[in-house]
Amino acid sequence: MPTLTWVGKDKVVNHHHDVPFRVLNKQYSFTADNNLPNNSTQNRIIHGDNLEALKSLLPEFEGKVKCIYIDPPYNTGNEGWVYNDNVNDPKIKKWLGQVVGKEGEDLSRHDKWLCMMYPRLKLLHKLLADDGVIFVSIGDEEQAHLKLVCDEIFGYSNCLADVIWQHSIQPKGYAGTFSVHHNHTLIFAKSLFVLSNLERTEEDNKSYTNQDERGRYRLGDVRNALYRPNLIYTVKTPSGKIIEPPANGWRYSKETMEQKIAVGEIVFSEDESRLIRKIYLDSVSGRTPETIWFGKDVGTTRDASSELKAIFTEAPFDTPKPTRLIERILQISTDKNSIILDSFAGSGTTAHAVLKLNAQDGGNRQFILIEMMDYAENITAERVRRVINGYGQDNKKVAGLGGGFDYYTIGQPLFLDNDNLNEAVGINTIRDYITYSEGIPTHEQTTPDNPYNPYVLGLNREVAWVFFYEQERTTTLDIDFLGTLQFGQQKPNSLIVYADKCLLNQEFMRKYNIRFKKIPRDITRF
Repeated sequence: MPTLTWVGKDKVVNHHHDVPFRVLNKQYSFTADNNLPNNSTQNRIIHGDNLEALKSLLPEFEGKVKCIYIDPPYNTGNEGWVYNDNVNDPKIKKWLGQVVGKEGEDLSRHDKWLCMMYPRLKLLHKLLADDGVIFVSIGDEEQAHLKLVCDEIFGYSNCLADVIWQHSIQPKGYAGTFSVHHNHTLIFAKSLFVLSNLERTEEDNKSYTNQDERGRYRLGDVRNALYRPNLIYTVKTPSGKIIEPPANGWRYSKETMEQKIAVGEIVFSEDESRLIRKIYLDSVSGRTPETIWFGKDVGTTRDASSELKAIFTEAPFDTPKPTRLIERILQISTDKNSIILDSFAGSGTTAHAVLKLNAQDGGNRQFILIEMMDYAENITAERVRRVINGYGQDNKKVAGLGGGFDYYTIGQPLFLDNDNLNEAVGINTIRDYITYSEGIPTHEQTTPDNPYNPYVLGLNREVAWVFFYEQERTTTLDIDFLGTLQFGQQKPNSLIVYADKCLLNQEFMRKYNIRFKKIPRDITRF
């Protein structure tokens, strides 16, 4: 498979491994006023570098996110955008300098953009569930580059579509060669994924003009589009006439054809010269998503600006997406309990769409938004607050959708520069990290007040995980410590112990299936 190469790729292709794991600090919780509808409350808005934020989400959310939608910078070179669209933001430039080195100052615009995107896409891939899907909005400037990078990270065969969104309808009076009215949305699955069908409208059903005792139907073809020799056979009519097969054969096998004739799904013309297929409306399950989304159906940038003006009085963001666009994405990719992630949150449209769809179908979808810019609080979070409680006045008042969220900032790293544990983050945060790195299932995890031992992290019949750690002293795995481990009726076959030192010999440890992991050396792999 062809791969894309650019200046600095070798510096960033594995950079997601080097990103420090930082804790997330909850600043406050926001919930709807009384008497508002029930909606999801286990939502998050995170203010900070999305690269660090994505890394910090891994312990809790790796492999659990059903739908990712991102609207990254399009790299147009337009310096006037609120989100600096040519990636010359000082934070990004500093990051490029640290990671790519001196080359970073000389990279072309496209090289810089790819250096910024690659490690973020790698972490997004880790967070995506096996049956999850990612949608990436992008313009013509980087669409080709993005497609090749996503082919590399998600797999060429996992590309589901490149959806064209008509973002504007009215003529722009554009002075260039073409007046551009579209954006791309690249869609990739993690592995196998089946998009849900959309609800059918009466417009979709207008071709079903015929009706019989079973219901509405339209006429269809029984000819096969491609030549299949096993579908070449004659059909005998009720009066004994013979109908010769079409050039490529019939649509169905002989047995299936006879069954459909018997139940009336395939009938003969009055002169018995041809077969006619009845396609009943009640046999059609929804509408398959198309690859062209028209503005009249999913909204335009003008609609999105009008939404923001209604919420804020004036639009505080230059490039929002309409909620109907994100709703369409959620309708075809999520169920009522899905987790949705947007790591380029912007004005917060994704959260608005999640709450709106929950209100419509009684769902409990949860959103995670990440925004690095300073407007994360006064635009992103503020929009969500107003959507939750309602906004507008008099005849323009919009009722609140209910729900809530927690607002986080990015805190200290779990490991210090010398790779020692940063004890300032707290023992519970360290325990959570070890629990994740060991892959202990949720139902097997324990808290320090468990009935066995405060150092136990998790337990099942096969293995017990023990994090023997104290801030004030060196911990040692020895016979005396093993004597403090009592598991009651639970008798695990093996033991994994984190400690500073181990005094047990290898023969003893093999005999009793004990594995020692040194703090912190054996917990920095993540």
